[in-house]
Amino acid sequence: MYKGQAITVIIPCLNEEQGVERVLRRMPEFVDQVIVVDNGSTDRTSEVARSLGAQVIREGVRGYGRAYKAGFRQATGDVIVTLDGDHSYPPDAISYLLEAFLHLEVDFLNASRFPVRDRRAMSFKHKFGNLMLSLAMSLLFFRWVRDSQSGMWVFARAVLRDMDLVSDGMAFSEEIKIEALRDPKIRFAEISIQYSSRLGEIKLNPWRDGFNNLFFLLKKRFSRRRGGGIL
Repeated sequence: MYKGQAITVIIPCLNEEQGVERVLRRMPEFVDQVIVVDNGSTDRTSEVARSLGAQVIREGVRGYGRAYKAGFRQATGDVIVTLDGDHSYPPDAISYLLEAFLHLEVDFLNASRFPVRDRRAMSFKHKFGNLMLSLAMSLLFFRWVRDSQSGMWVFARAVLRDMDLVSDGMAFSEEIKIEALRDPKIRFAEISIQYSSRLGEIKLNPWRDGFNNLFFLLKKRFSRRRGGGIL
């Protein structure tokens, strides 16, 4: 519990046995539920996560969004915190983000990786791609978002009830922010964090995923919402 709020942390993983161990060993003690979603790993990700006390869920159909949706359905906390299993997002920042979340009285807090202080953490190509996608999202949805592709968020679990989340892939990261911005009942904010070099293999294909995410932004902007949510 953190100041009366039950906290669930969700970590999607694909072959992250090295990174997820570091992440889980640094997990704050006040976290009530840690869910590791194994998205088809062929290494010891699940075994390592279980040995360190995490609840492991297997999602056999690969996809970033698919993994998160599986995790959301098992979450029990009042507040959900997300981060990747590659140790690029800081578990130590969870208390800092929760303080900001409560102090700002918001429903969805996005952890921006910018400005990137560790030069090894993100290549120029990735920085440029993130900037272009964030600019496109900001223009299409009329709200400035500094890091539309960030994978670390803090939000009230209740907001999932009204979110129309359709992406099963990497575009899920921008989609959940779009859904938060679109809903006038959801108070949105953004705050910077320290971003580090990842551990393990790189799975992102910058050109393919970048164009797919841009296409998804356009599709999302001009499509009708289905209604309903995950919960």
